[in-house]
Amino acid sequence: MTALLEVKSISKAFGDFYANSDISMKIMPGEIHALLGENGAGKSTLVKMMYGVLRPTAGEFHWNGQPIVMTGPAFARELGIGMVFQHFSLFEALTVGENVALSLPKDLAMSDVNQKVREVSENYGLPLDPDRAVHSLSVGERQRIEIVRCLLQDPKLLIMDEPTSVLTPQEADRLFETLEQLSSEGCSILYISHKLDEVRRLCNTATILRHGELVASCDPSKETPRSLAEMMVGTKISSVSKADEVTGDEKVRFSTSNLTVPAEDPLGTDLKAINMSVRSGEILGIAGVAGNGQDELFNALSGEVLANGSDAVVIDGVAVGKQGINQRRKLSAAFIPEERNGHAAVGDLSLSRNALLSTHATSPNQRRGLIDDGALRGYVDEVVKHFDVRASKDNANAASLSGGNLQKFAVGREMLREPGVLIVSQPTWGVDAGAAAVIRQALLDLASRGAAIVMISQDLEEIFEVSDSIAVISEGTLSEARPAKDITVEEVGLLMGGITGEGGDHVHAA
Repeated sequence: MTALLEVKSISKAFGDFYANSDISMKIMPGEIHALLGENGAGKSTLVKMMYGVLRPTAGEFHWNGQPIVMTGPAFARELGIGMVFQHFSLFEALTVGENVALSLPKDLAMSDVNQKVREVSENYGLPLDPDRAVHSLSVGERQRIEIVRCLLQDPKLLIMDEPTSVLTPQEADRLFETLEQLSSEGCSILYISHKLDEVRRLCNTATILRHGELVASCDPSKETPRSLAEMMVGTKISSVSKADEVTGDEKVRFSTSNLTVPAEDPLGTDLKAINMSVRSGEILGIAGVAGNGQDELFNALSGEVLANGSDAVVIDGVAVGKQGINQRRKLSAAFIPEERNGHAAVGDLSLSRNALLSTHATSPNQRRGLIDDGALRGYVDEVVKHFDVRASKDNANAASLSGGNLQKFAVGREMLREPGVLIVSQPTWGVDAGAAAVIRQALLDLASRGAAIVMISQDLEEIFEVSDSIAVISEGTLSEARPAKDITVEEVGLLMGGITGEGGDHVHAA
């Protein structure tokens, strides 16, 4: 059978750096084909060339056996290639139908567009009301718009980049049914995801990239998540395990009471009466779909944004709701934000100066305004050693580190202080499977020594692997925490979607 799209010895250079080097692969008609690799492996560069956003430095594409030159996205769409990007491109003030109409021929009447949206969304199990304004829709519903918009172009190849990263498990299941239906009708799908269980369930073939090169092709259903991850990173991945014994006296070390904070960003999410308590040795995992108040919650817990009252946040019995981040650090609290570039680290500063930024209030590395460079360098060396941070030289600038190595530095810098309370958001975002295992094990080890940890994460696998108890944030409201062993992925998914008790009531805690 002739491949629908064949990639032949494609390379892409940016100056002297090759993001892709001599990659060849085939996507067959009706196939669901996974493209795997850690961050920086070259996946995005490759699919951008497939969609005409970038031009290859060398190599060529064949479409139905014929050589072609991808001149741009418009040409790709004419061939029958549609792409659903990880980050949505929607106008929130417009309706569903109006957003779809922007990608269709201009002579179509809005009534015809709306009818097409209804028909396609119903046929593929992606219900949408074309008259609804986008700003009133959930993240999952917004993704349906992107998919329906592609389907209206009658694609022969659909490229999907991390399509379930913003979906609840129930929404993901519905998406899989849609993709399987498309595949049965002859549409090929190129599926990019870091969720390897999804890949094993859904995909017929997997192409694996590492450092811009093709390193393996396989049938993912015959592999394990671990074997796929090890092909991606090129090394063995250690297992994560909880300690048999936890040092601590079960006392509450961190709590919030009726924490209510209006969002500073007009498009942000207000926090509404957030209640939690975390004991010594406990990890509280907070799940949720992106954009439901996670950033606002981290800022309020860390002291970057002050609470509505002193008693709204308590660390080891001390009310700190009206105190800032340095005062909270002095009470043995540490904070690791989601955004490593600019929030956790300053790219133009060295690692030692970045260490100073978050430790100056609590460490002996500075006294009376004088910095002890030797002590700071020694501290950074310990972080580099214990967390396997790889840099081009000693005490390199933060900007020179890869995303995964900068994340390990940000995590290690805070954990090496042995904090009694740790607040961390998306601890393994953008790191490879090996680094993720190192970070998760470090969280478990810190808890075993008596720390209280609040971990905000969109990765449900991570939530269940690490957490002792689990709560869900939805529309700025936090559900009641439940023991991880007593709650299922399906129940967490319902809470992530803002539902449901008996009778369909929204579940709002606590």
